[in-house]
Amino acid sequence: MLVDAAGILRVRAAAVRQAAGAAVENGDVLARLAAALEKGQQKKVLALCREALEQGRTPQEILSGGLIRGMNDLGEAFSANRAFVPEMLMAARCMTAALGELKLLMTGGNAETVGRACIGTVRGDMHDIGKNLVKIMLEGSGVEVIDLGVDVTPEQFVETAKRQRCGVIACSSLLTTTMGEMRRVVTLAREAGIRDQVKIFVGGAPISQSFCDEIGADVYTEDAAAAARAAVSALKG
Repeated sequence: MLVDAAGILRVRAAAVRQAAGAAVENGDVLARLAAALEKGQQKKVLALCREALEQGRTPQEILSGGLIRGMNDLGEAFSANRAFVPEMLMAARCMTAALGELKLLMTGGNAETVGRACIGTVRGDMHDIGKNLVKIMLEGSGVEVIDLGVDVTPEQFVETAKRQRCGVIACSSLLTTTMGEMRRVVTLAREAGIRDQVKIFVGGAPISQSFCDEIGADVYTEDAAAAARAAVSALKG
């Protein structure tokens, strides 16, 4: 009798997936949270956030070890064509819902304000997950945040910083085609006479330290937690 090699391989692959799934389900709460977010399971994501809090995990740990981990894994799958736009949108909705709950915990006990920042996604870019993460981390660190939203012009960044006396301008970009907007923010801040009064932060998937240096911005960080720490340091002077 001939052996169906392809069939055996399919069975083995299914067994591996099942075992991996069981390991996640029985594993660390943050690993389960990341997996649930990848699958777009909003109710489960919220329940696991609460479970993690009950176990003594901090909101920052839940963000970095669960939510951001899940989004990063899904982003890699998307880049490799193993995940598609619907999955990304479902995960984004899960992330937004979870951040809404964690924000209250991260900001509620912090009465001291160390300074003010305006933040936004640059003109031509409508992505806001990364920007929202940085916003929450800033607020949780005692920074008053003026959220300009998405598709923000360089003029809006600079005018807001000048009018509201912001010590930090934080610009986010996910599309390489919009990176030039950050250069324009730096130029306008200089022309407006506030360049020596404000620190300009840049971040997002296509941004690097070399790009930050090239355009004359002040700070580049790879994640929201590092951005918050750098902002507090800059505002405290």
